[in-house]
Amino acid sequence: METKKRYECTIIVNGGLEDEKIAATMEEVKKVIAANKGDIESVLEIGRRKMAYPIAKQTVGSYAHIEFMGDPAGMAAIEKTFRYDDNILRFLIVHLSKPLLEMRKRVEKYSVVIGSPEDKSEEELQENAAKG
Repeated sequence: METKKRYECTIIVNGGLEDEKIAATMEEVKKVIAANKGDIESVLEIGRRKMAYPIAKQTVGSYAHIEFMGDPAGMAAIEKTFRYDDNILRFLIVHLSKPLLEMRKRVEKYSVVIGSPEDKSEEELQENAAKG
């Protein structure tokens, strides 16, 4: 018996659909993951965004990011279901290995870049705004 592994999935749903249809598609995505022995940990629905290039003649997509624990044997079934769903324009499922998770923690720890707005005081921000 294989143990469950951590995955993340980014999905682009057709942004030209009505809000109810997008929500129904997202619920279907969650059901497919759960039906294939997946335990969803977090869902981040980013919303509609203009895409960099048209996909299936669509220029707007509704983006969502899902993190879940899943059985590796069920990934093929999940991908097949997503591939044949006409409302899903693109998807990407990535296995989060231990080195990748460690790198993610380091990036989160040092994510504030020197010189970013988070580093500057309110007075410095106002001075920069007055200059530029």
